[in-house]
Amino acid sequence: MAFSSKARGVCYSLALWALSGTPRAAVSFSIQSQHTPLCTHRALSTLSTSSSLNMSDEQQTEVDVGANLQEVIDRIQVACKDNGHAMEDVRLVAVSKTKPLALLKQAYASGQRVFGESYAQELVEKAKEMDEDNVQWHFIGGLQSNKANMLVKGVVPFGKLVIETVATAKVANKLNDAMADFEEKKLAVMVQVNTSGEEAKSGVTPDEAIQLCQHIITDCPRLDLMGLMTIGAIGDISNFETLSKCRDSVAEALGMDPKSLELSMGMSGDFEEAIKYGATNVRVGSTIFGERDYSKK
Repeated sequence: MAFSSKARGVCYSLALWALSGTPRAAVSFSIQSQHTPLCTHRALSTLSTSSSLNMSDEQQTEVDVGANLQEVIDRIQVACKDNGHAMEDVRLVAVSKTKPLALLKQAYASGQRVFGESYAQELVEKAKEMDEDNVQWHFIGGLQSNKANMLVKGVVPFGKLVIETVATAKVANKLNDAMADFEEKKLAVMVQVNTSGEEAKSGVTPDEAIQLCQHIITDCPRLDLMGLMTIGAIGDISNFETLSKCRDSVAEALGMDPKSLELSMGMSGDFEEAIKYGATNVRVGSTIFGERDYSKK
């Protein structure tokens, strides 16, 4: 059934809580100076962002970001209702990698405050250019340990930062060291779990997740363990169940409430299924910003 413009406006208002990035499941965590938590494949080692940040006006306006964003919000609301979840328990991360800043600003003007990026240098540039301290940036690409310091020091001064793809103790240690310059802040991180077993995917195995989570809690005092993240195999929703079970195992081993650990899973093609399996953080890109042209990297 189609929504009237008034009804859609009500739905949009109800969704602002989720867009602000604060699901109830993560209330216990502190991100940097205050808690404002939560809505790929391995990143290439280099990325030129000049062309993506400076596209022509025609290219920037051919996508109706506001309308696309509202459609995704409506779909999240329906998925939450159908599966007995509260809308405010699901964060929408608008994945804006390779997209020009003008499109991000359109999303921002429509109420979106949480964005996802996969390339460290691109994120650093966008955070500085966006210059909005109430934006929450989620890094969702593969992170090399030698770029951890640059990423943290390039983004934290300009907004909140969440690293969703911690896959090794070495990366966790580098991120922890990088936060030494921000004494009163902590960095929220997620452990990436390879739920599909694909060699091309980053992440620890479900059996290794407990050890890495324990390391972060015990040995990285400047980090907050926010939850678990996966990039499952396309079309295989069993990966969502695998991550959910992994979260239960981690929580039991570490003496934590499972609900205190978030689940980041689901993208443009399957985020509604992910919500069904308990996702608190969904990453939607092309449905909002349009298809990507990776030749502009």
